[in-house]
Amino acid sequence: MRVAVVHDWLSVYGGAERALEQILTLYPHADLFSVIDHFPENLRPHLQGKRAKTTFIQKLPFSRKLYRYYLPLMPLAIEQLDVTGYDLVISSSHAVAKGVLTGPDQLHICYCYSPMRYAWDLQHQYLKGKSGRLTRYLLHRIRLWDTRSANGVDCFACISGFIARRIEKCYRREAKVIYPPVSIDAFPLQEEKEDFYVTASRLVPYKKVDAIVEAFRLMPERKLFVIGDGPQKRRLERNAPKNVTILGHVPHETLRDYVGRARAFIYAAVEDFGISPIEAQASGTPVIAYGKGAVCETLQDTGVFFQEQTPAAIAEAVTAYEKNKPICPKACRENAKRFTIERFRQEFSELVERMQKR
Repeated sequence: MRVAVVHDWLSVYGGAERALEQILTLYPHADLFSVIDHFPENLRPHLQGKRAKTTFIQKLPFSRKLYRYYLPLMPLAIEQLDVTGYDLVISSSHAVAKGVLTGPDQLHICYCYSPMRYAWDLQHQYLKGKSGRLTRYLLHRIRLWDTRSANGVDCFACISGFIARRIEKCYRREAKVIYPPVSIDAFPLQEEKEDFYVTASRLVPYKKVDAIVEAFRLMPERKLFVIGDGPQKRRLERNAPKNVTILGHVPHETLRDYVGRARAFIYAAVEDFGISPIEAQASGTPVIAYGKGAVCETLQDTGVFFQEQTPAAIAEAVTAYEKNKPICPKACRENAKRFTIERFRQEFSELVERMQKR
């Protein structure tokens, strides 16, 4: 069986690339395709050492850093990838990979991280502060292409029930939920907790880390450590109260140490899945999270939720968490075990085998 794996673009090692890594582990002889491949060389072993067959966008100016500006060209580019001759085509897609052209005798399975967010339900957030009818028209055209290209997929799998509902809304297709792989063993259980809180994420606006920091301004008696880097880092450092420490980017060992010792992990973003809260739970650390998105299904009864992304709501949730019966670290760990690498491999390979027999 000849297998082709098509990924949107290869530039960083993020959540989508973790799933891609496991797909390539299942199919080590697969050929890899992508719009661009500027993957860090020191991390290429995560891709079985493979280099992707790329599109014409790879050779365009500044494609290493400004590839997102070529989004209007990506539907054309992905359709130029030649995957004829492959029995199985797996697209690993949150943008355009699922639009690769396949024939009637080829099985095309799409592992979908989300329909293209900036073209669908997050379009108005994406356009905020931007003007121009051309941008709106281009997103309209991308939506039309995105809907049409979904018809070329034989089977959708996705990362959460939250995304399954988004796929049904955008494409009118059912999707099998296969939760992404999380390195549970990289975050060992730590039952002894200390009197501080932690959050870890990329410091960008939609993560709402600024709201978490402001919540602890309302609680000067409590400590917060912020781990992560991004465009908001300098502003957070300038404005953070004395009880909040911005650690920035830290090595994995430091991240694991803070998350493991924390009284709770705070998370305020709307996530399609959310790996960081699961890693915290693997450490036995309870999570206080915004009650929308995939965390509602992944945390279950081992999390505490607030209903508004505001400092007041976050502060109220922290206070309520401290007043209620403590959440058992072992219960958090058991919940995190639902998202192991081994479980992902088994469920994904079973899906492929089932679709091949149809």
